[in-house]
Amino acid sequence: MHLILYSKPGCHLCEALLEKLQQIPSLEIETRDITTQEDWFAAYQYEIPVLHLLKNGEVVTLPRISPRASVEQVAKILARY
Repeated sequence: MHLILYSKPGCHLCEALLEKLQQIPSLEIETRDITTQEDWFAAYQYEIPVLHLLKNGEVVTLPRISPRASVEQVAKILARY
Protein backbone atom coordinates (compact mmCIF):
# COMPACT_ATOMS: atom_id res chain seq x y z
CA MET A 1 0.00 0.00 0.00
CA HIS A 2 1.49 3.35 -1.07
CA LEU A 3 0.61 6.29 1.18
CA ILE A 4 1.45 9.96 0.84
CA LEU A 5 1.66 11.88 4.11
CA TYR A 6 1.48 15.66 3.80
CA SER A 7 3.31 17.19 6.72
CA LYS A 8 5.60 20.03 7.76
CA PRO A 9 8.60 20.29 10.06
CA GLY A 10 7.71 20.60 13.74
CA CYS A 11 4.19 19.17 13.37
CA HIS A 12 3.85 16.85 16.36
CA LEU A 13 0.62 15.34 15.02
CA CYS A 14 2.36 14.51 11.74
CA GLU A 15 5.35 13.00 13.52
CA ALA A 16 3.11 10.86 15.74
CA LEU A 17 1.12 9.56 12.77
CA LEU A 18 4.28 8.81 10.79
CA GLU A 19 5.70 6.89 13.73
CA LYS A 20 2.55 4.74 13.85
CA LEU A 21 2.49 4.20 10.10
CA GLN A 22 6.11 3.06 10.14
CA GLN A 23 5.13 0.26 12.52
CA ILE A 24 2.64 -1.24 10.06
CA PRO A 25 4.19 -3.81 7.73
CA SER A 26 3.73 -3.55 3.95
CA LEU A 27 3.24 0.22 3.86
CA GLU A 28 5.24 2.37 1.49
CA ILE A 29 5.15 5.89 2.97
CA GLU A 30 6.06 8.98 0.98
CA THR A 31 6.31 12.10 3.16
CA ARG A 32 5.76 15.46 1.49
CA ASP A 33 6.74 18.68 3.23
CA ILE A 34 4.00 21.20 2.45
CA THR A 35 6.41 24.11 2.99
CA THR A 36 8.30 23.12 -0.18
CA GLN A 37 5.43 23.69 -2.63
CA GLU A 38 3.02 26.62 -2.65
CA ASP A 39 0.05 24.55 -3.85
CA TRP A 40 0.55 21.93 -1.11
CA PHE A 41 0.83 24.67 1.51
CA ALA A 42 -2.30 26.42 0.27
CA ALA A 43 -4.26 23.17 0.24
CA TYR A 44 -3.11 21.64 3.52
CA GLN A 45 -1.74 24.33 5.85
CA TYR A 46 -4.69 23.98 8.24
CA GLU A 47 -5.36 20.29 7.66
CA ILE A 48 -2.10 18.40 8.26
CA PRO A 49 -1.48 15.61 8.70
CA VAL A 50 -3.24 14.58 5.50
CA LEU A 51 -3.01 11.04 4.14
CA HIS A 52 -3.56 10.04 0.53
CA LEU A 53 -3.57 6.51 -0.81
CA LEU A 54 -2.41 5.70 -4.32
CA LYS A 55 -4.71 2.93 -5.51
CA ASN A 56 -4.85 1.68 -9.10
CA GLY A 57 -3.38 4.94 -10.36
CA GLU A 58 -5.91 7.06 -8.46
CA VAL A 59 -5.40 9.23 -5.39
CA VAL A 60 -7.80 8.59 -2.53
CA THR A 61 -7.89 11.04 0.39
CA LEU A 62 -8.16 9.08 3.62
CA PRO A 63 -10.17 10.27 6.61
CA ARG A 64 -8.37 12.15 9.35
CA ILE A 65 -6.90 9.75 11.90
CA SER A 66 -7.04 10.72 15.56
CA PRO A 67 -3.64 11.34 17.17
CA ARG A 68 -4.88 9.13 20.01
CA ALA A 69 -5.39 6.13 17.72
CA SER A 70 -3.21 3.13 18.41
CA VAL A 71 -1.10 1.43 15.74
CA GLU A 72 -3.73 -1.32 15.62
CA GLN A 73 -6.53 1.21 15.09
CA VAL A 74 -4.58 2.94 12.32
CA ALA A 75 -3.98 -0.42 10.61
CA LYS A 76 -7.69 -1.23 10.87
CA ILE A 77 -8.64 2.10 9.28
CA LEU A 78 -6.18 1.55 6.44
CA ALA A 79 -7.44 -1.98 5.87
CA ARG A 80 -10.80 -0.53 4.79
CA TYR A 81 -9.11 0.89 1.72
